Amino acid sequence: MVTKAIARFSRISPRKARVVSDLIRGRQAGEALQLLDFTRKAAAPIVKKLLESAVANARNVSPSINLDALYIETVFVDKAPNSQMRRWRPRAMGRATQIQKGMSHITLILGERQ
Repeated sequence: MVTKAIARFSRISPRKARVVSDLIRGRQAGEALQLLDFTRKAAAPIVKKLLESAVANARNVSPSINLDALYIETVFVDKAPNSQMRRWRPRAMGRATQIQKGMSHITLILGERQ
């Protein structure tokens, strides 16, 4: 059984979120939750909340699921459109350039080992 959770428009740059997602890919769900508790990265609480949501989705689909058998099958981070956060910086000769603030779509898929 495969369950999925998506965090859309997370206010963190994809580069920072990929560091944490690479850290937990392929691990057991319980082990990954414990690892994220002690990871001192800005993306760790966001990914932890997403993992908890995926586990809750798995419980919702099948209440008799063995939670020890769940593992992180796939996790990936994509760049989200930056149309919501508009920031401008003054430049030379009266011009202005837009400051890019990082936004991410994080997708996490849980699988079940036999």
